[in-house]
Amino acid sequence: MRVVLAVLFTLAAFPLCVSAQDSQVLFPSDRFKIEDVQVNGVDVRLENGTLVCRQSTTGEWPNFVLNTEWNAAKYPHLVIEAENLGKELVRFYLRFLPQRPDGAFSSQPYIDIDAAQKVRSDVSLVLTDSPLQPEVIRKLKGIRGYPGDTKRRSRPPQIVDAAAPLAGTVKQIVFAMYQNKIARTFKITRIEALAVLKKDVEKTETLPAFVNYSAEKFFPFIDKYGQFIHAEWQGKTRTDADMSKSLDKELADLDAHRGPADWNQYGGWTKGPRQEATGHFYVKKINEKWWFVDPEGCLWWSHGPVRVTPSCAVTPLDDREFYFKELPASGTEFAPFYETYDNSLFLYYVKRNIKRTYDFSAANAYRKYGKDWRSKYSDMSHRRLRSWGMNTIGNCSDLQICLARKTPYTDRFELKSPFIEGSRDAWWKFNDPFHPEFRTDLRRQLLERKEQIDDPWCFGYFVDNEIAWGGPADLAKWTLSSPASQPAKIEFARRLKEKYSSIEKLNEAWKSRYTNWDDLLRKQEPPDAAADADCQEFSRAIAEEYYKNIRDEFKKAAPHKLYMGCRFAGNMAPFLDIAAKYSDIISYNIYTHTLDNFKLPDGIDKPVIIGEFHFGALDRGLFHPTLVQVENQKARGEAYYRYVESALRHPNFIGVHWHQYADQAATGRFDGENFQNGFLDVCDTPYPETIEKIREIGYKMYEVRFNSVSEKKD
Repeated sequence: MRVVLAVLFTLAAFPLCVSAQDSQVLFPSDRFKIEDVQVNGVDVRLENGTLVCRQSTTGEWPNFVLNTEWNAAKYPHLVIEAENLGKELVRFYLRFLPQRPDGAFSSQPYIDIDAAQKVRSDVSLVLTDSPLQPEVIRKLKGIRGYPGDTKRRSRPPQIVDAAAPLAGTVKQIVFAMYQNKIARTFKITRIEALAVLKKDVEKTETLPAFVNYSAEKFFPFIDKYGQFIHAEWQGKTRTDADMSKSLDKELADLDAHRGPADWNQYGGWTKGPRQEATGHFYVKKINEKWWFVDPEGCLWWSHGPVRVTPSCAVTPLDDREFYFKELPASGTEFAPFYETYDNSLFLYYVKRNIKRTYDFSAANAYRKYGKDWRSKYSDMSHRRLRSWGMNTIGNCSDLQICLARKTPYTDRFELKSPFIEGSRDAWWKFNDPFHPEFRTDLRRQLLERKEQIDDPWCFGYFVDNEIAWGGPADLAKWTLSSPASQPAKIEFARRLKEKYSSIEKLNEAWKSRYTNWDDLLRKQEPPDAAADADCQEFSRAIAEEYYKNIRDEFKKAAPHKLYMGCRFAGNMAPFLDIAAKYSDIISYNIYTHTLDNFKLPDGIDKPVIIGEFHFGALDRGLFHPTLVQVENQKARGEAYYRYVESALRHPNFIGVHWHQYADQAATGRFDGENFQNGFLDVCDTPYPETIEKIREIGYKMYEVRFNSVSEKKD
């Protein structure tokens, strides 16, 4: 899951009071020219003195660039007034160019604007703007959200010393929208750089006492359960006895809510129209809506969380052991939890050379369930999901839990064959589908999963996750930036030679200066724009080879399982037709408030599944509210209901998977993510407000789906 953190807060409640000499208006201004705006996948026009911006549904990161100039040392605060003109949340990220050598301008703040809302937001370039003491901040690392940072004001890993002046002139502001197939329209009415923000003192937030703690008093700040020490909140675990009480309370709740009465063993709808029972899951379009059909022939809609595992809150310890108050000594009862881990994420720790971790969530499961904790945790997970109105264990879950065969499940794996060396490194670089090891590695990984492939409770697989595809021509350009031995590059050169016959004709078309075909292979510089047509064509050839190879090997090894693609993180328009051609299901990870405006391109009608979505808040002890922040836990439950309902009413969606079953560690995972994104906290206690709304929509999801009227999305 790719993330960019916010460093701003909305100033609707804080009027600005500055004199003319304390600010510089960047827009509207006499120096602004609409023709100077650089656009990529965004339509930007000037209307009645405002910038009206419409994000397209193509490109990976639609963006536009405003050429402006101001002294960031003199005016370190940027105020943007904007308005959402549509019905879907608008989020645009900001980047300031040029960057400072120390990276102080490299963070990407974002502004969220709810439907039909106007905002006045401050983006502070004073990166020492954190409520914590500088001596504390300097010791914190490896976490995305920080204690006390309730307004997402700062990104402390990039904090500079308060004594160091914020020097430099900003010349460009980049506005970028993360593409997830939903068009959005907003307008910008004013951009102003200010020397200082003067807030209404009556409404300034009250900060907690710990923001004034010295480093000596602040550390350690995590207790033996993995919770923040310096705050209290509803549901916080203080003793082992609290866990026992929580378990008793939850068991009574589960007894009172045993799950929907009209579900079969797979969670299929027994009251719906029966289809052919094949003993396996398949997809079918019925009455203009796509569905799964379960092994017994019942209509089935996939609803559940990913990472159903006791190891959601594994956290690195390297150079950070002083964060924690009571880490167990070697050889003691809780020492084994230095060794447990989330199997699906283990390689990401290896990739980052993280040597030492602790698994707080598994340790707490041991405290709660005793020596047979793994088996009891598994049983409890299945019981919970059924009680909550869920029928799916999403990908990257604990295999022991999946193979209990009480809840249908899916999984994913990443290819480990050789990469296109010049490709962008997202989670991993792009695998070269022309490399002979591509199919070999895929075949090996499928054979390793024979037990799941033969299991009727497993409905399918994602292969790869959130791949960086770039723009329409980028796969080919990355290939040309690779060594001469790159199989995809050799194939590209072969096709070019076949098309142009001579290097002179290629040079004429590309405006290039290759001396011969070997020179094209040897050089690793991407070509000029004149090569774009050929690069787009070969990029599509790479995508075709990628999907075809996977589909062929997948159906040989797993003919009864559904191939669900690679979980797009953003837009796939240049290659979506290819993905649709070979995949049984198209999969997206879409972090937004609803799916009301989702639309597949004309000519593509496939079932779609959401691989990830979530919402989070800061009222229960964690430091980061996830990719989509809401005010509190009540709002979180309501947001969950709206999102799932919007998917149920959409004719293409056949399921949604929440990221993730339980919260991440307060001190972050391998990449620093420390989100409040679970149905359970680190002590295995459910969030009641969320569970209430999951049940509300889960128990009636089939009626909502079946009775909804399919509408064409414009």
